[in-house]
Amino acid sequence: MSTFLAKSFLWVALSEILYNLSGYIIHAVMGRVLGPADYGRFGIIVTLTTMTIVLIGQSVPTAMSKYLSEIFESKPNLIPVIKKQTAKIQAVIVGTVTVAFFLLAPLLARVLGDPSLTNLFRLSTLVIPAFALASFYFYYYTGIHKFKIQAFLKTSRGIWRLVFIIGLALFLKSRGYALEGAILGYIIAPLSIFIEAYSLDPYKKLKAIGNFEWRKLAVFAWPVTIFLIAYQLLNTIDLYLVKGILHSDVQTGLYNAAYTVGAIPYNLFYALTIILLPSVSKTTSENNSAETKKIVSHSLRFLTMFLVPTCLLMAYFSLPIINIFYSSKYALAAPVMTLYVFAEGFQTVFYVLTFILNGAGKVKIPMNAAIFGLFLNTFITYFLIKQYGIVGGAAGTMIVSFAVMVFALVYTYREFGYLFSVKSFLKILTASAVMIAGTFLFPKTNYYFLIWSVILFAIYLFVLYIFREISAKDLLLVKELLSRKKKKGEEIEDAEFVDGK
Repeated sequence: MSTFLAKSFLWVALSEILYNLSGYIIHAVMGRVLGPADYGRFGIIVTLTTMTIVLIGQSVPTAMSKYLSEIFESKPNLIPVIKKQTAKIQAVIVGTVTVAFFLLAPLLARVLGDPSLTNLFRLSTLVIPAFALASFYFYYYTGIHKFKIQAFLKTSRGIWRLVFIIGLALFLKSRGYALEGAILGYIIAPLSIFIEAYSLDPYKKLKAIGNFEWRKLAVFAWPVTIFLIAYQLLNTIDLYLVKGILHSDVQTGLYNAAYTVGAIPYNLFYALTIILLPSVSKTTSENNSAETKKIVSHSLRFLTMFLVPTCLLMAYFSLPIINIFYSSKYALAAPVMTLYVFAEGFQTVFYVLTFILNGAGKVKIPMNAAIFGLFLNTFITYFLIKQYGIVGGAAGTMIVSFAVMVFALVYTYREFGYLFSVKSFLKILTASAVMIAGTFLFPKTNYYFLIWSVILFAIYLFVLYIFREISAKDLLLVKELLSRKKKKGEEIEDAEFVDGK
C-alpha cells in the first residue's frame, strides 16, 4: 500500500472509528433508556430507515465518486458539471423514495405485525432527505480525493449525532417520547453536516467547463443500486425475520444488540472501501494494471492481517462486550453475537471486494452475488429461526456470508489474477491460532478483557514478526504514517482544507 493510500486510510479509518464509536454509545444509551422491548422497536425503525437511506445515499453518489476520481486532476473544470448532474438525479430519487416511504408506513408496520410502528415510520421518513444531503458530499469528497475534509466531516457528524440523538431522547423521556426524540436526532445531525460540507467545498466557485453525459451516472448506478438493496437486505433480513416469526420485542431487542455489536469488524474496515473505489477507478481508467494489482494485493493482505484477530477476540469475549455495551440484561445475546461476529467478518471481506470490482467497472458481479446471498439467507434463516430461535438466525447469516465471500473472492481472482500470497495467509492463520490458544489463560471478566485483548493482540503481532510477515517495509510505512514531516503535496492539501479554496 502506497504512503498516500496508507495515510488516506489512516485519516478516514480514525474518523470512521470515532463515528462508529458514537453509534455504539448511542445504542448503549438507548438500550438502557428504552429497555429491551422499546430498544427492539428502535432497532427495527433504525435498520429499515438506514437500509432505505443507504440505497439512495450511495448508489448515484458512488457513480459520481468514480467519475470524479478519473478527471479531478486532468479536468478540474468538469467537477462542477458532474456534481450538478448527480444532484439533479439524486433530487428526483430522494423525493420519490421519501414520499413512497411515508405512504407505505402503515403497510410496513402491518407486515412486521405491529401497527403501532406506523407513526414512528412516518416520522423517520424525514431522515431520508437529511441523510441524502450529507451522503452526497461524503462521496463528492471521496471522488476528488479530499480525504482529510471527509474525515473531519465524519468525525463532526459523530459528535453531532451524539448531541442530538441522546440529547433529544433524554429531554423527551419525561414526556414519554424518548424514542421519538432519538429519531428527531437522526434527522437533525446529518443536516448539520450538510451545512459544514457545503461551506468547505474547495470547488464551489469553480467555473463549469465541458459536458458530461448524465446517462453514464445512471448506467453505473443502477447495478450499484440493486446491489445495495440486496446487500442491505442480506445484512438485515434476519432481524426482520426474528421480529416476524417470533413476535417478541424482547427477542428482537436481544438480536439487535448482537447484530449491532457484532458489526464492529465491518465498521472498522469500512474506511478501506472508501479509499479503494476511487483508487482502483483511477488506475483502471489509466490502464495501469500493475498498480491496480498492487493496490488489491496490499489491501487484502492488510484486511486479512487485522480482521482475523479482531473477529476471534470479539467472539471469545462476546459476553463482557455485550455487558459493557448493554448491561447484564442483554447477556442472552452473547452466543448470538459470537456467531454474528464471524458473519460480519465474512461480509466485510465481501464488501471490500465489491468496491474493488466496482472501481474496475465490474458492477454486475457484486450485484449478482448480493441477490444470490439475499435469497439464500432468507431461505436458510427462516427455517433456522423457527427451529433454533435467535441463535439460528445468526448461524444462518454466518453460513450465507461465508458463501458470498467465497463467490466474490473467486471473481476477484478471475479479474485480477492475484489476491495475495498463500504463504502470508498461512502465517496469519498460524499467528491467530497461537493467539487463540493464549485466550484460555485469561478469564472472560468485564473490563479486564480489554487488557487481555491488547496482550493477546501483541502476541499475535509478535508471532507475525518472528515469521517475518511483518517486514521492514511495513515498519517503515508505519514510521512514515506517524511522522509529522509533510511532503509538498500534503502541505498544499492541508492549506486547501483550512482555507476551503
